[in-house]
Amino acid sequence: MDLDDFDAAIAQLPLKEEPTLSTQSAKAAVNYLDSQWYSLVNRRGRWMDLIGDYAGSEPFIVDGEALIAMVLEDPLLALGRTHDISFQCLHAVYTLECMIKQISMRSDSFDIVFWHERRFLTLLYGENDYVTSSRSLARTILFNHLASLRLSVHTFTDLLDPAWLAYQRLRKPMFVMTSDGGAVVDSSPIAAAERILLQRVFLYSLLTQGVSVAMLRGAEYRDSKIMSFVYEQGLDSNPKSRFKKTFWLAVEIATSSLIAHENCARSEVPIHPLERRIESEASDNPALLLLRGVSRSRNLQRKHFPALLQVFVAHMLFLPHLDLRERAIPDIILPSELVGLLTRDFLPTVFLALEKIASVSDLDGRIFASLLDSILRDHTTPLQTLIGCDLSSVLVKLWVAHQLPSPDYDALRRQFPASIVVQDDSETESPPLSLLPFHHRLFDEELAAVNVEAEALSDDDEDDEESAAHLEFNTVFSDTQHWHNHKRAILPPYLGGGNSMAPLNEWQKKRQLRSEQRFMSKLQWHAETLTGALGTPLQQMVIPSVAKRKSRPTNSSRIEESKPTTPTRSGSGKKGKETLSSADKIHLAYWAQKQAKEDGSNVAWWQEQLAVIENSSSSAASSSSKITALEHLMRNKRTYHGWLSVESRLYRIHLEFCRWLEVPDHESASVRDRFTVSIMCMVKDLYESEDLFPTAAAKLAACLICLGLNDYIQAFESAATVSAEDRKLHFSFVKLVKSKGVWHPVHKWMRITEDPVVWQLRLFGDFMDRSMDSARDPRVSFKADAWQRKVLDCLDQNESVLVVAPTSAGKTFISFYAMEKLLRSSNDDIVVYVAPTKALVSQIAAEVFARFSKDLGGRAFWAIHTRDYRMHNPQNCQILVTVPEILATMLLSPPLARSWTPRIKRIILDEIHTIGQQEGGAVWEQIILLAPCPLLGLSATIGEPEKFNVWLASVQEAHGFKHTFIQHPHRYSHLRKFTYLIEPKEKPAEFQGLQEYRKSDRLRFIHPISMLSFGARHLPPDFSLEAGDCLSLYHALESVRDRLHFNVGSLDPTPFFADLKGVLLKQRDILRYEAVLTGHVSELIESTDPLDQDSVLNQVIRHVSDPVIVKVNQRFIPDADAFFRNLIGLVSDLHINGDLPALLFHFDRKVCEKMAETILEVLAGAEAKWRETSPEWRRKITQWKFWVSKSKERERQAERLKKVKKEKDEANATPKTQPEQGWEASFNPDDPSPQFSFAGMSPAFTKEDLDDEIRSLARWRSAPEWALKCLQRGIGVHHSGMNKHYRTLVESLYRAGYLRVVIATGTLALGINAPTKTSVFCGDSPFLTALMYRQCAGRAGRRGFDLLGKIVFYGLPMDRCQRLVLSKLPSLGGNFPLTSTMVLRLFNLLQGSNDAPVARNAIKSLLHLPHVSFVSDVGREQILHHIRFSIDYLRRSGLLDERGNPINLFGVAAYLYYTEPSNLALVALLRHGVLHRICNQRSLIRAKRDLMILLSHLFGRRYLPHTYASREFLQTIVKKSPSMVVLPPLSKDARSVLLEHENHIKGIFTGYALAYVSRHAEELGRDLQLPFSKRAICPVSSTAPSAPFTDKLRSTAIASVARSPFVATSGHGDNFRSVKELCDTSRQALYLNEYAIPSMCQFTAIPGEDSKEFALNAYLLDFYIHRQTAALNAANGLRDGEMWYVLQDFSLTLKSIRGGLFQLLQKASDSGSGEDDAVSEVDSGFANMTRAERDPDLDGSEHGSVKPPAGVSDRDWKVYEVLDALTAEFHEKFHKIWA
Repeated sequence: MDLDDFDAAIAQLPLKEEPTLSTQSAKAAVNYLDSQWYSLVNRRGRWMDLIGDYAGSEPFIVDGEALIAMVLEDPLLALGRTHDISFQCLHAVYTLECMIKQISMRSDSFDIVFWHERRFLTLLYGENDYVTSSRSLARTILFNHLASLRLSVHTFTDLLDPAWLAYQRLRKPMFVMTSDGGAVVDSSPIAAAERILLQRVFLYSLLTQGVSVAMLRGAEYRDSKIMSFVYEQGLDSNPKSRFKKTFWLAVEIATSSLIAHENCARSEVPIHPLERRIESEASDNPALLLLRGVSRSRNLQRKHFPALLQVFVAHMLFLPHLDLRERAIPDIILPSELVGLLTRDFLPTVFLALEKIASVSDLDGRIFASLLDSILRDHTTPLQTLIGCDLSSVLVKLWVAHQLPSPDYDALRRQFPASIVVQDDSETESPPLSLLPFHHRLFDEELAAVNVEAEALSDDDEDDEESAAHLEFNTVFSDTQHWHNHKRAILPPYLGGGNSMAPLNEWQKKRQLRSEQRFMSKLQWHAETLTGALGTPLQQMVIPSVAKRKSRPTNSSRIEESKPTTPTRSGSGKKGKETLSSADKIHLAYWAQKQAKEDGSNVAWWQEQLAVIENSSSSAASSSSKITALEHLMRNKRTYHGWLSVESRLYRIHLEFCRWLEVPDHESASVRDRFTVSIMCMVKDLYESEDLFPTAAAKLAACLICLGLNDYIQAFESAATVSAEDRKLHFSFVKLVKSKGVWHPVHKWMRITEDPVVWQLRLFGDFMDRSMDSARDPRVSFKADAWQRKVLDCLDQNESVLVVAPTSAGKTFISFYAMEKLLRSSNDDIVVYVAPTKALVSQIAAEVFARFSKDLGGRAFWAIHTRDYRMHNPQNCQILVTVPEILATMLLSPPLARSWTPRIKRIILDEIHTIGQQEGGAVWEQIILLAPCPLLGLSATIGEPEKFNVWLASVQEAHGFKHTFIQHPHRYSHLRKFTYLIEPKEKPAEFQGLQEYRKSDRLRFIHPISMLSFGARHLPPDFSLEAGDCLSLYHALESVRDRLHFNVGSLDPTPFFADLKGVLLKQRDILRYEAVLTGHVSELIESTDPLDQDSVLNQVIRHVSDPVIVKVNQRFIPDADAFFRNLIGLVSDLHINGDLPALLFHFDRKVCEKMAETILEVLAGAEAKWRETSPEWRRKITQWKFWVSKSKERERQAERLKKVKKEKDEANATPKTQPEQGWEASFNPDDPSPQFSFAGMSPAFTKEDLDDEIRSLARWRSAPEWALKCLQRGIGVHHSGMNKHYRTLVESLYRAGYLRVVIATGTLALGINAPTKTSVFCGDSPFLTALMYRQCAGRAGRRGFDLLGKIVFYGLPMDRCQRLVLSKLPSLGGNFPLTSTMVLRLFNLLQGSNDAPVARNAIKSLLHLPHVSFVSDVGREQILHHIRFSIDYLRRSGLLDERGNPINLFGVAAYLYYTEPSNLALVALLRHGVLHRICNQRSLIRAKRDLMILLSHLFGRRYLPHTYASREFLQTIVKKSPSMVVLPPLSKDARSVLLEHENHIKGIFTGYALAYVSRHAEELGRDLQLPFSKRAICPVSSTAPSAPFTDKLRSTAIASVARSPFVATSGHGDNFRSVKELCDTSRQALYLNEYAIPSMCQFTAIPGEDSKEFALNAYLLDFYIHRQTAALNAANGLRDGEMWYVLQDFSLTLKSIRGGLFQLLQKASDSGSGEDDAVSEVDSGFANMTRAERDPDLDGSEHGSVKPPAGVSDRDWKVYEVLDALTAEFHEKFHKIWA
């Protein structure tokens, strides 16, 4: 479903015509498939986190064949290589388990699946027979090993295998991690092309079955994330129809060809599908089984075969006695002719014979080669002597038992004399780099435990230091300027900041003042639309300053009624008579007199209003009209409190009974249900009133008797507060009971006819008491639940708290209680509120403004600070609302560490679960690690929060703060799910207006239990049932009671709630009932075969399912046309059902806009047609035109009224002006007609206010015209690409009730106060995850607004809806926060703050943590080693001096901390003069282009799937597009510098690995276990016989220290070729994080040649050259919704580089500091406005001509000039596109 027209964009390119398949060759078929399908699928692919951002905890598949193929293609693995007889299976198994561990660490929801038809990907038939047989044997061994692990391994024939289809229905895998086979090139062998073709067809078949595909090859395992390309495609019931018949014929030919190759290679041993090995087979002696199989082979007659076979069997007998160290031997050089014999004849035969019997440790090619080499070299020592007597005797017995021919070793030696040994220097281990001297008082103390001595510089060190001679000024850095604009200070002058920008002139100051005034005006209006937890407007709390409060006593902290109360001894717990003072007595007397006066006034007013209501229109006025009048009357504040509140609500009950009596079929069951529920709600609420009097209580009792709820009267009256003073009613209450004798109801048909408990479950669930042990608490103005009171206690005790509770549970007040507490206690302390999005920052700031007021003597008590703008002074406020990136920067700011950071008393981390996001998650971890105060973490959606809390508690306790975890699992309001059915090929009726619209039956209720038809094997923790759902589930269980093993009668509601007889059920009672019911359902799930359609569970599911939903295709997805065409019907149905306001969610910005435009177009079109034909409209227009024509007459009349106004009473004059208030006065024919608008009525603003806002947005072009027209019709769009002022307006109008339809991305999901009745999920998206679903769904049914929230799925297949509802939240992912740049910034914090205590304490506590990250197993000892060697790297990179001072290019590195290692690569290139050589070219144009290419390689890197980047496909695009698509290669100069830098990094961290292992060798022990299974395959210690061959192995064994001994069996020591290899193949317990070490591999890798197969997208360079966003979309594959973000990020990157470089040059200049004009800080900033945030009054220019600082060389300054020119040019192009 191409909703965003992404596919249509490339369709507009004039690509070459569809290729023909003139031949059935595999190459032609692959090219045809790629051009017609796979390249386009590649273009749609998204590079994303497979776990955190896509699948969550959903099951997925790892393709076993692709997994094994990747293992066998490991360049370090000596197995299956031509001309090399090594068969190092131990290494292969180790690599396999490493890959499994990488996946399982991040998710345990995967299965490994093998499809027999896919074997060709691994076996490489058509290649060398030796390679094929080696891989075949390895495949079998690795499969058997996988099958023996604690993994779910499945085998199927193909994708049409019934077992696979059944598995798919059962497990519902979300995607398959596999390979696409690679690319076909001209040199590809035919067999290779055939394998690739079959793999492509496999992918196509998977996608058409509705299973997504992710690439296993090229995936990055970064922290807790698996990054890879994801490809999606819709279900296709007829997949073969898409391609030509000749293509499918080519597929058949390729299959037949590969099978023929297979039959040829395995003529004696036919292939069989993989299957688990029987235990008895595995336990037999493999050598015995081998000889038994080979003894009948014709190959025994071949020359030398017996000798080779005996040596091979001897090595198999010898292996079980060797430990891992003895098997790590270098490559053995055998005679080439012998190798040819072995690989051509002998080994293929043996390997095929071993397939069914060999296991991991049964054979070793290197040991076999070594033994064979010993025989060839030593003519005097027979084989029996070489291997020892015991093994020799076993070998002889086996040989004799199988009657095998005697080997002729002399003939073997004569034909194949031993090779001359040549020293191989390829594995000569280069010594690691020594540590450079370093001393720092704090780090010397903390790093004393690692005690790695620094040595004198080696020659290599000196050469490196001398070669990096550029920009080496050794200047200490000062972090005082804005990162993106070096002319703007980020600190006030008194903290070291100073602006080099010119002072503002008067005109600029006025503009800035107007901007601030406008901002505050909008913020105030924003605040007025906010409501509290009960849906009431916020009341501002005036908090006096601490100084004022000390000088005089103050009243209560909260804004409450001024009603006097009798003094109490709060908290004393003592009882006693209080003595009233004279003042108190006078106050009470005055209050009583005032109340009496008000009471008299209220009586008169009430009687008058009753008379008006009763006599309105006619004596026969219907009760409905009276109810309408009364409800309007009850908005008057008089009816809010006191006896009038009770009587007015009692009168409302009276009218409800009257209305019931007026209904013609009032005795029907449906009518009874409707009225009993409405009446009971009002009775229940009135019983809870504190102003109830006896007469009213008696009437309520009569109501209960009438409804047949006599048993409930006592419970109600015992809980009610009834005053002793009675009052008479001012109206006659309807007669409900006969008063003579025992009270009997007058209308028996009003009685509830079923058991009251069943009635409550069926109808009253929405209105049950939701409180959880609620009680009054003086600290808050509402009854707080027990868990809320516990949170308050923790805050009062200054503890750190993590609160996990669902949306609507009542978390909001917690933050504001913490703020209020701080504001009352101090004038200087700070609380920082951290929100993940700028939209939430704006809302929280508005809410702070609405809730609190405090006079601090001219300075604001609150401030906003984001990357784009700030309001008030962030360093001089008490409540700072910010985003995590800003707070992390401030916590790491040296000047602030001295004055600002110590004042922080609490940090509030809202939506703390965003710590697990791919982008920005590490910043949250940094805040937690550096926080100098207790934390308050809030979230509704943390999967397995206990795990995260353990780490958070350890961090807080290390800082000295007690930590408490509080979890509340229950929502306040339930979420009821619906699906909106769109029938295939059905066209909805033409929309003719809301008045003419008739409700459809497309909105269908989804019972939660019916979701289990999806095949779920467990219920998620947040699975919930409403009261009605529980009842229907009970009935369903009752219907199959004969097939159940438990007593269903115990679930009957009447006996189940017998202990609550006469008491209304509460939500907590339903939770108890639900727990029992779902417990039985869980048992059914566990005991049921999900494929058994007649199972008990499936019968229960069918009983509660909507039959209409059951009949539809569960996997049907409407096309884009049907999706947009039916939108108006969806919204109209919601309108008719009363389910507006609604939030419609889709996660693509362009689709959101298109949805709004579609609805607008339908409304406007229907309105235009109606106005053309409607007599009513014509009459109205005629009448209005006539009214307009009389305008002058009305003006004259108004003048006459003014003249007589002074002579008349104002009350009498007013009615004469009323004619001006007719409908004509406010009518505008250009406004939408009500029946073509979803706009609501709002008292919060007038139509004129809205018109003013729209004009303002239109004036500054802040929003497109269609968006403004949508606002007029009650429709809004909300996503981060929309202008900030427009978004804020949408939020305010939505809260005010005017906008009733808002279409949004996830921007409204993270905590925004946008209470909605319905959340609608419109269409599918890769970003619609379990987490995002719960975030968005949680907007519905907010506490204080709705008792019930509704969830609607629109345009999603039913199985996708079920997956979303039943999926559980994944565990939080995390990051490794101690990167090299982070270490550097910590030194900057210490140095710049002069070792401020807050900085020292933060770093010391960080270094003492047991684990630095909640997803890391790295212990403290290894962290200290990592830091020490990171320091050495920073020293060698010229970023840190010997005393720990940040120097030179620190600014560039620190400003771009979030891009590591790109920032450090740039530093290396700057230091080694690469940028100097680029920028000092004669041509400025050429210099800028080359610099742009270089920076595009470092920053904003986006991969291209290799098929999309293939030469064939690119030729069709580049010819017709201005884009080059693929980024040109990195220059040789830059690549050579980065390669050299990589070698230095490798040397440093190899030294780290060696030092750590050497120091901790004893506690680490020997590395003998496999990484995932923890199995020890080889013996712990050698039992090899004392024999010559044993001595040879031990003397030649490779003694590795840091390298895994499993990898060493392929002949590798501690000489690592890259940082990645170091991390991937180092021994266990040495936790090397590839992404915590600043490796340069990703920059130096060449696509197609190195391990990275993905080319880089040239979108940045292309935009810089042609500035065409359409080309970026069509050719480069950038979606419209992401384009602005990625270009803006690069623009900010350029500015950061420019700023850091300028500060360095300025600092290096002798006179630089004296030339700056220090000016006062601009408090409200808006330093760097994005397009969506830009204020129209602010000038966007940031740069001007800058003179070179004195003393800076021309070459250095030229770098700055070219960089500045490039930055300005790119920003200008970017700004013009989106101006």
